[in-house]
Amino acid sequence: MIVTVTLNTALDLTYRVPALTPHASHRVTQVIERPGGKGLNVARVLAALGHETVATGFAGGATGATLRDQLAATPVRDELVETAGTTRRTVAVVDTASGDTTQLNEPGPTVTAAEWNAFRARFTELLDGARAVALCGSLPPGIHVGAYAELIRLARTAGVPVLLDTSGEPLRRGIAARPDLVKPNADELAQLTGAREPHRATRDARRRGARAVVSSLGPEGMLAATPEGLWRATPPAAVKGNPTGAGDSAVAGLLSGLVDDAPWPERLTRAVALSAATVLSPVAGEFDAPAYEELLTRVTVTAETP
Repeated sequence: MIVTVTLNTALDLTYRVPALTPHASHRVTQVIERPGGKGLNVARVLAALGHETVATGFAGGATGATLRDQLAATPVRDELVETAGTTRRTVAVVDTASGDTTQLNEPGPTVTAAEWNAFRARFTELLDGARAVALCGSLPPGIHVGAYAELIRLARTAGVPVLLDTSGEPLRRGIAARPDLVKPNADELAQLTGAREPHRATRDARRRGARAVVSSLGPEGMLAATPEGLWRATPPAAVKGNPTGAGDSAVAGLLSGLVDDAPWPERLTRAVALSAATVLSPVAGEFDAPAYEELLTRVTVTAETP
């Protein structure tokens, strides 16, 4: 099984409007509600790909109950830990005229020391039998900034490969704990390394402790610095749609390839194809399956010279 960790889960709301205009009232043409947070998006995509997937993290209050009810309708196994605080909501407003998306993210509930200890115990139990772990997203209030580094060390002790997808100081501390893979986007990578040039920044991030670094370059695809070499993966063309959750689907593709022991070019092909197919889907955590199958044959992966 693959375990995904979402410490700051969310109930995702997607509003579609004909055009988003500042300082104006809008008539919403469609409302979509889904269990969310980066790790839950990853889990839902992995489950749709046929992988046995377990989701853990925190959920609480009426919003958390709604999230868990919706998660129960998916193949993802719910191992979320209850919190006294209320799970946050995120709102994505999609401008159907331009295809642009505006994201509004509420803060998460404050997690107590007792709740964190309960989560650590649940996480340690889940490592027994796990084939891979993904640590995804922001930290809610109350969680110390080195939390991901702590979880990485637990996974490494258990011999379970771990992927880290976060930003800022949690990423800086987490990468020093030597995860098997980190997946920052270009801005997160620049914040971590101080370098904007993708090759230099990706290699520098790997020197900070990660076994492999895969950097998301948006419509330009991905750049990977791995023990087997440097690779660039590009989609056949830019796609228009809702980009929310595209990075999470890329994480799912990388994890799918990892547990299948696929070579790096295939892992990157899955990640880029899933990312593009998610842009074509109306909400995060889902992807256009026919488009994914078609894109798998059209993604280009090339070995690069440092």
